[in-house]
Amino acid sequence: MAAKKDLLLLFDHPTEPVFMDKGGDGTVFQVPDSYVTHRYRNICKEVQGRVSGGVDKCVPVKEISVPDLSYPMSLGRTEQFSLFLESHRQKACHLIDIFMKMPTVDDLLSVGVYARDRVNPLMFNYALSVALLHRPDTRDLHLPSISECFPDRFIDSRTFRNMREECYVVQESDARKPSRLPVLYTASDLDVEHRLWYFREDLGVNLHHWHWHLVYPFEGDRSIVDKDRRGELFYYMHQQIIARYNAERMSNYMARVQPFNNLDEPIAEGYFPKMHSSASGRPYPPRSDGTRLRDVDRPDQARVGIDDMKRWRERIYEAIHQGYVVTEDNEKIDLDEVKGIDILGNMIEASDLTVNKTLYGSIHNKGHVLIAYSHDPLKKHLEDGGLMNQPETAMRDPIFYRWHAFIDNLFQEHKRLLPAYSEEELSFPDIQVHSVCVKSEGSQTNELTTFWQKSDVDMSRGLDFLPRGRVSGRFTHLQHHPFTYNINVENSSKTTLRGFVRIFLAPKFDDRNDAMVLEDQRLMMVEMDKFETKIPPGCTTISWSSTKSSVTIPFERTFRKLDGGENQDESSKERNDFCGCGWPHHMLVPKGRPEGLAFKLFVMVSNYDEDRVEENQESKCSCKNAASYCGLRDKLYPDRRSMGYPFDRRPRKGAQFLDDFLTPNMSTAEVTITHVKKVENPEKTNGF
Repeated sequence: MAAKKDLLLLFDHPTEPVFMDKGGDGTVFQVPDSYVTHRYRNICKEVQGRVSGGVDKCVPVKEISVPDLSYPMSLGRTEQFSLFLESHRQKACHLIDIFMKMPTVDDLLSVGVYARDRVNPLMFNYALSVALLHRPDTRDLHLPSISECFPDRFIDSRTFRNMREECYVVQESDARKPSRLPVLYTASDLDVEHRLWYFREDLGVNLHHWHWHLVYPFEGDRSIVDKDRRGELFYYMHQQIIARYNAERMSNYMARVQPFNNLDEPIAEGYFPKMHSSASGRPYPPRSDGTRLRDVDRPDQARVGIDDMKRWRERIYEAIHQGYVVTEDNEKIDLDEVKGIDILGNMIEASDLTVNKTLYGSIHNKGHVLIAYSHDPLKKHLEDGGLMNQPETAMRDPIFYRWHAFIDNLFQEHKRLLPAYSEEELSFPDIQVHSVCVKSEGSQTNELTTFWQKSDVDMSRGLDFLPRGRVSGRFTHLQHHPFTYNINVENSSKTTLRGFVRIFLAPKFDDRNDAMVLEDQRLMMVEMDKFETKIPPGCTTISWSSTKSSVTIPFERTFRKLDGGENQDESSKERNDFCGCGWPHHMLVPKGRPEGLAFKLFVMVSNYDEDRVEENQESKCSCKNAASYCGLRDKLYPDRRSMGYPFDRRPRKGAQFLDDFLTPNMSTAEVTITHVKKVENPEKTNGF
């Protein structure tokens, strides 16, 4: 029998035949002759002996009756796979269903080996990843990052070429030098939007978006799609992305992002990705400044009209203002304070959980398609879709943020109609927060510092048909010094109380450098952390490290090495509790400015006994990292309150500014974030 971890070898070298060596140590699959494609059937054994160097490390693959794969195989291996295209999702769901129904790990390995050389490589990666995350017998496996398997989706084509050259010329892998990714390769300083390159093109940011959609597929078997508060998570995760993006825009002396409300106006922002897809062999198409959207009519791929989008938008707004949605059975479901946002999230995306796709359409997904094919909507030039066509690349494009600012406005329309939280609802009797401050390493109180850091990622899994061994890409990314929250709390009762500490950060001033009113500021509140704590009677100081953030995944999970792999370290608590989804920790703190940028730090201690969620079942395998944006595997979302509470609704009357909003269990502090123009190299630091 093959070991369960052998399934992970199927991710290695995605465009190479499955019978070639995997894992970096000469391991090969013992592929039944009937599984080998016709082209290589006669030379399979000879190739294995040549490429594996005679190392006898074989993974047995039993021969079974493989289910019919003709439907997923109808998408060509060199075609572009997109989760935003309904026909592609259906093919992927068919493959996921096959993987999920395999009775044993051995059977799963068998059908995986058979399918790998016959279906689209990215669709295979997606389908197998979803299946491994959701099968009870494989959910403890640590999946390789998609950046390791498909590095061409995260680096420019010149760097990819340099990596290939280094790999081919320098035979000893230990002697190979990392290929440095330039920071100014997609645009020059003439493009104002390029000031945000470090955010939009960040490896961890784009990995987060891909992995979130792995954990929360929007189509497939109900047991995979129907997760607790899935629609609300779709809303909140993307709302937080826009809030964070706006904080970065202000850090770079730019106004907040303008929603793409008018589908008839040209897209002012162009984007030239400078990337090449190794699977399709084609470059990702650019979009010129001033491109106008047109109806997309690409046979057997996508059809969406601008008028359809407008109708769906009006119907969604109508439902929000009426306070209910209409199902396909003509039943009315109220958009109440508890479930309303979840219903809207599934409907706007739209996932399989939407109440009525015929009436309300698929405005989010079709919007991605409309923009992705704006350069060739009729397939006249046989061009593939742009970056907006794929979750792992969409966040590189400036239009992603304008589009999601528009999507967020739909949700905010619902939120604005909800009653404001009263002082009584926000208060925690007997608890008073006297003050809060942050202390950063080497800085004064309430001062945070960001800087540039270079980190290496081994991408040898994704470099196909080349000499084996480590080959790395060197990324320049934002980083900050770790810091500690010190929260002074008084419990005036005689018993120990349990509190839920909620920490947010938002710019102090608006685009015009005026004090930001709370109605605007609440939409820019970036969640930094959320945790439970016990508060004994009297005065106490709660100290909490920023490295424990409930929003982020550990730094090492983004910039990790393949050698000494995570699968070998099963005793590591940090690795065992990790599920893959989460905001990158190096992007927790906004960049700030060289002269410093003022932010308001907000802390609230709510009653954990009222906010906690009772679990119906115990799970042996659960996530504990990044729960704020990603939830918990196999468990309910760990907070009874609405996501973003207490800033998810309009403030009560009289609370024009943040200080007017405070109740005794809240406190604020002014924090200055300073960006220092220095660069730390990988030799100096490996994270925290």
